[in-house]
Amino acid sequence: MLNRILNFYNRLFVVWVIIGGVAAYFWSGTFLHLKSYMEIFFGITMFGIGMVLSVKDFENIFKHPWVVLVGVVAQFTIMPFSAYGVAKLFSFSKEFSLGLILTGSAPGAMASNVLSYLAGADVAYSVSLTTVSTLITPIMTPALTLFLAHTLFEVPFWDMFLSVIKIVVIPLILGFTVKRIFDKKIKPIEKIFPAISTTFIVFICALVIALNREYLENIRYLIFAGVLLLNICGMIFGYIVGKFFRFDILKRRTLAIEIGMQNAGLGSVLALKHFNERVAFPAVIFVFICIFTASFLVQIWSKNK
Repeated sequence: MLNRILNFYNRLFVVWVIIGGVAAYFWSGTFLHLKSYMEIFFGITMFGIGMVLSVKDFENIFKHPWVVLVGVVAQFTIMPFSAYGVAKLFSFSKEFSLGLILTGSAPGAMASNVLSYLAGADVAYSVSLTTVSTLITPIMTPALTLFLAHTLFEVPFWDMFLSVIKIVVIPLILGFTVKRIFDKKIKPIEKIFPAISTTFIVFICALVIALNREYLENIRYLIFAGVLLLNICGMIFGYIVGKFFRFDILKRRTLAIEIGMQNAGLGSVLALKHFNERVAFPAVIFVFICIFTASFLVQIWSKNK
């Protein structure tokens, strides 16, 4: 019964993000107090993700290194360079362009694993891609952001590198280690950890909304169009990469979902810590859009499993 409730809760992720965003807009003062805890929130999120990883997930990486390599390379080329192109195309402000590039340079989102499952895609492949991209993100995210956005802002590569180690890699490894040591004791309640991760991502998104409350009142529709275009580029080119390398249909679907979805929570946290709330804003918009578009694909593909 508990597992059904938790699965239902996780599947309604976008609903909780919307509710949190609306609450943050109208009661922004309440959420502003959360800012000093954002790194802790994200660390807990990654710890929760580490708690649901298994040895089998890592075995899949070594069993199929070529397909994982193709997916990870696609992840860290398609999205960051598409973000750069979209920012140029729409002539976004320096802050919004940086935020979009930072979002595009983030690893895949763990939510993509759930949506891959619902879409009838290759879940093991999705988990492998998310895991590898997350583990190498301390290098890739700061490096890509520096390379593509150095003319917009001063990008503190080493500070970002250390931040990602602290709030992503260490909690992830710690969660995985705790799971390995106490596997039998944790097994009955392991479904609670994705729910905890979902909850804290909602808090982070709500905080960014609260910080940008006044900015939201003057937002242009082109901002949503640009973020939507980035998301669609990720999905389309992800699928094309799978087709080019002659992957089966399930892996193509996985690449479309995996590359089209980014760990926008990480983008938000890095933006707030190293830049400002305006830079964090694109990541939150991306959360809303990528969940909706991926859910649309789920509805189509789940009928054609």
